Amino acid sequence: MPPVGFLHVILAKRNGIPVMVYLVAITCLWAFSFSLIGVYLAGQVDAYFSVLTRVALASIVFLPFLRRVPIRLATRMMALGAIQLGCMYVFYYQSFLLLSVPEVLIFTILTPVYVTLIFDLMQGRFSFRYLITAIIAVFGAAIIRYSAIGDQVFIGFLVVQGANICFALGQVGYKVLLEREQLELPQRAVFGYFYLGALVVTVITWFLFGNPAKLPTTSTQWGILLYLGLIASGLGYFFWNKGATKVDAGTLAIMNNALIPAGLIVNLLIWNREANLTRLALGGAVLVFSLILHEYWGKQGVTDKSVTANR
Repeated sequence: MPPVGFLHVILAKRNGIPVMVYLVAITCLWAFSFSLIGVYLAGQVDAYFSVLTRVALASIVFLPFLRRVPIRLATRMMALGAIQLGCMYVFYYQSFLLLSVPEVLIFTILTPVYVTLIFDLMQGRFSFRYLITAIIAVFGAAIIRYSAIGDQVFIGFLVVQGANICFALGQVGYKVLLEREQLELPQRAVFGYFYLGALVVTVITWFLFGNPAKLPTTSTQWGILLYLGLIASGLGYFFWNKGATKVDAGTLAIMNNALIPAGLIVNLLIWNREANLTRLALGGAVLVFSLILHEYWGKQGVTDKSVTANR
């Protein structure tokens, strides 16, 4: 595939804006979050408090933009937020009690498959070409993240799949909801409901599972929580879900795994953690190939309408 073909995938425009600009930008933004959490928060600050803080700060960001909408739309937005953020984090943090970190990472690479299948289910169809390109993307991520897996991991595997399904269901549900509602307001005017739904779940999980003895103790930890809440969560999930409305389900599925090499690159360059550069290059090449294959083969015979309003 000539280089110009790949540039066409990345730079394809709708209403004068590259359709993948949101997903690519948030991928780069979130690439820093993994290392910030792993280096400065994990094992030091209670995970449920971290999640509650992030969601609460993200809610504050969008409360000034919130507008009255029909109760049906508001409740659906809250439900999506509760699923994509709230429930996803409940499954995700519980999985670390059952699995090692490498095992959790390996099992999260199935998210693109769920994105594809859930979208097809909502559309009442089955697009095998989307599924194939998503599976190729999973293979690319597996090359990068593969490591030895322990023996008793079945329950942990199911818990991680719960997190994957919640994250996939939330972003696909948001995409489909916006396409069907034909929203007259800008998306920022309703996204606060998304965070309020997640806030309900995270408040409950904090009271049920949180450890008040492990609150942040340094200015660095508080600063990172502020960044993760206001920027990574507050702006990140809004622009990621907005980006989901501007691409088809196959591209969305593939971009879910682009976070893996991006996170590794940031970790290697800034924190100098060990990384297998051969795996990184090979897996990244497979991810790029899956994106190109999807653009030139996966879309054939498939009509996938997306929200086109540049709001």
